[in-house]
Amino acid sequence: MIAAWLLGLPVVIVPAAVLARLVARRPQRGASILAVAGVLLLVGATVLLVLTLTGGAASAASVSAGAASVASSASASSSGALIGAAVAVAGSTIGAGIAVAYTGAAALAAMSERPELFGRAMVVVGLAEGIAIYGLIIGIILVGKT
Repeated sequence: MIAAWLLGLPVVIVPAAVLARLVARRPQRGASILAVAGVLLLVGATVLLVLTLTGGAASAASVSAGAASVASSASASSSGALIGAAVAVAGSTIGAGIAVAYTGAAALAAMSERPELFGRAMVVVGLAEGIAIYGLIIGIILVGKT
């Protein structure tokens, strides 16, 4: 399972370096380049995930008949918990980033007109950032279950 991730690491790093160079050379087309790279990264990550999950099930199938079902179910449950933790952390972090972007922009606009609103604005931005912390807590709980 770890070998698939180690083999997949250069597949992610090399295109990221190429992408950074392309965006630096053509900043006017940066958004379209990033969109295409995001789709390609999604497809690559899905392929890597499928290879990792099926590789764990194939190695568990080589165990004896009685132990194979136990090993397979244990491997599937730990893989599911780890994927769930990753989804919880990633989703909450993306949500928090979007929330902080909107609340931070509104807070700065409000503070530019009335500087005394600093405390209230930072509370709202902090509440938006709390979403990421909730996802991190759920991720830690799920990883602890494996």
